[in-house]
Amino acid sequence: MNYFTLNEANQILPEVIKKFELALAKKREVSKLEHHLQMILSTKNNFEEYVPMKQKLNSAITQFYEASEQLEKTGVMIKSIDQGLLDFPSKRFDEDVWLCWKHGETEIKFWHEKDSGYMGRKPIEVSDESLV
Repeated sequence: MNYFTLNEANQILPEVIKKFELALAKKREVSKLEHHLQMILSTKNNFEEYVPMKQKLNSAITQFYEASEQLEKTGVMIKSIDQGLLDFPSKRFDEDVWLCWKHGETEIKFWHEKDSGYMGRKPIEVSDESLV
């Protein structure tokens, strides 16, 4: 596993944000197609629209998983696409911790312990040299 320093995480953040936004767009496309498919099932009783829509959905799901995989190949962990939460593995002294990013933030300003989530995130102090 690759550990990130705060500087390293912030350096790759623009690339990570692009990959996150692609995954988010693909997830929204899947949701839209799922909804459309449900409408077809509930209002029409034919396969002429259902089959091609189901194939589009399958393709969209594949694209979403591929986008998610490309995002995680950067070394980040996806905590929630819907909530826009990503974690970068890091170390604080000898302890594994997460550097935490939320969609909309332009830099990483928070961290949390391995076992606590978004609600347990703490601001990174400017002088926090303990984050490796």
